[in-house]
Amino acid sequence: MEKRKAVKSKIKIAADALMTALLLCLMSYQVTGQELHEWFGAAMLVLFIAHNILNIRWYGGLFKGKYKPLRIFGTVLNFAVLAAILMLGYSGIVMSRHLFTFLHISKGMALARSMHLCVSYWGFVLMSLHLGFHWGMIIGIFRRVARGKKLTALVWILRIAAAAVAAYGAVCFFKADIISYMLMKNEFVFFDFEKNGFSVFAEYIAMIGLWVFIGHYAARLLEKLGNIKRKERRNEEN
Repeated sequence: MEKRKAVKSKIKIAADALMTALLLCLMSYQVTGQELHEWFGAAMLVLFIAHNILNIRWYGGLFKGKYKPLRIFGTVLNFAVLAAILMLGYSGIVMSRHLFTFLHISKGMALARSMHLCVSYWGFVLMSLHLGFHWGMIIGIFRRVARGKKLTALVWILRIAAAAVAAYGAVCFFKADIISYMLMKNEFVFFDFEKNGFSVFAEYIAMIGLWVFIGHYAARLLEKLGNIKRKERRNEEN
């Protein structure tokens, strides 16, 4: 039983890592091109379905237990990611010029294009937040590996590095004017095809880092708020 859980946990981590890599590739359209973009999108959809199957028990527990701030945030975030992926999958299939042309879809192209542009950036932010929300699991693995070792200096170096990546990600995020796409103020994305692949990937890695950073510390803050409320209730009962 324990071995099965360990194997399942490793599969989940591998799937999540691959989805993060695919997210990075999907956002770097000017590097990958349209055909690869479609293949990556299809792979993301398949992995997302697999991710939900692996975590099917989460749905079964939706109507059980109390909803504290952390759980409310996580539940809303999960369903937002689900909605984004479904809309991206639909719009991507409608717009397909390579992978799904055999479906011969000719209607709804304008709506699908607008939906795909807007939701792709929302999906990027939401999936990165989702990763940050569960970043504590990665930290837990790191702690188990480093058990018994004094790594205080390394921990602080990593924290400073994470803050630096997040700061650079914020600069890239606002420089790319991504908010205008998320709010549908811009109907066309302007790709800089002269920018080399390394720079494109580096910027999107930093932007993922920004939202992972925000998601992780938002989760920690909400957890603390939940603990404070629980202590207050205990004090009132006593």
